Amino acid sequence: MEQHEITAAGPLLDEQGNLREAGYAKKLLPIYDRNQIKASGLRIKEWDYYLVMNGQFGLALTIADNGYMGLDSISFLDFWENTQITKSPMRLMPMGSTGMPSSTLEGDSASGRKGYSLLFRREEDRRLLYAHMENFRGREALDAYIELTDEPEESMVICTPFDKPGHFYFNQKINCLRAKGKVTVGEDEYMLDPADSFAVLDWGRGVWTYHNTWYWASASGLAEGVPFGFNLGYGFGDTSAATENMLFYNGKAHKLSKVRFKIPGRRRRRRYMDQWEFTSDDGRFEMRFDPILDRSACASAAGIVKSDQHQIFGKFTGLAILDDGTEIFVKDFLGFAEEVENKW
Repeated sequence: MEQHEITAAGPLLDEQGNLREAGYAKKLLPIYDRNQIKASGLRIKEWDYYLVMNGQFGLALTIADNGYMGLDSISFLDFWENTQITKSPMRLMPMGSTGMPSSTLEGDSASGRKGYSLLFRREEDRRLLYAHMENFRGREALDAYIELTDEPEESMVICTPFDKPGHFYFNQKINCLRAKGKVTVGEDEYMLDPADSFAVLDWGRGVWTYHNTWYWASASGLAEGVPFGFNLGYGFGDTSAATENMLFYNGKAHKLSKVRFKIPGRRRRRRYMDQWEFTSDDGRFEMRFDPILDRSACASAAGIVKSDQHQIFGKFTGLAILDDGTEIFVKDFLGFAEEVENKW
């Protein structure tokens, strides 16, 4: 498929609150301004999500302001023990008061209530993540201090319209951030070494339609010593201008066309822990995925708001081909793939 690349900086939205230019970019060129949105503040969704992983464990941190509902979340995943703990306190009607930054290039995100706090700080050459939550594992607290460096030159930026005026999704995914630091849960200490620990930032801003199911897969690591990663996704909005499928190699982004997630079993009867397959229409991404852990959660409120999530952590094995034809083979490459249905 032909895909439109955005190559010049400019406002994200026009005077009607619609996307000025649908497509993808390799840098954060579109300029987001919450004040230009014409939809109700109840419908505006803004979030920062960081996932940090190595072969032993993973930590996911979220600060989200979804208009009528704020969500702060900490997930700790132990791949050796095959266990996970997720705590996601909600806040009622933040309506933008969380003060999410309008760019990934500057500004901090912070949130907290009694018993927990989250802070994502942007400095000139690094990102700092702080997290604290009391009574995380039983009565034991979780504390984390993480430093992310070596931000790649290029990343995945996507501007996707929905088939409803004033509705859009603006998203940047930054893969292959090197991570160092420490996570403690009670007396247990978990160390992050930048030689083998990597992070992804999922930075989302937009006005979503009420009911959608999305598919997202991501991985970051080393391929024969070189930073390599990928972002795959679909399931929401009109992606005729561009998909969000992209490879990252040594700081540069390589655009893929369509990639299909072949999840075992039918919808509602999934076998998430069986082997998945990923295949692209251009033959540039062919991998199998062997699950390790299913971070599943289903939350609903009065049948109106619902989030049914299956984020599967596991290992990718197969072939990816860069824009210049270079073949990258990976074996047991740590990442995740998810299916999420939201009514929000």
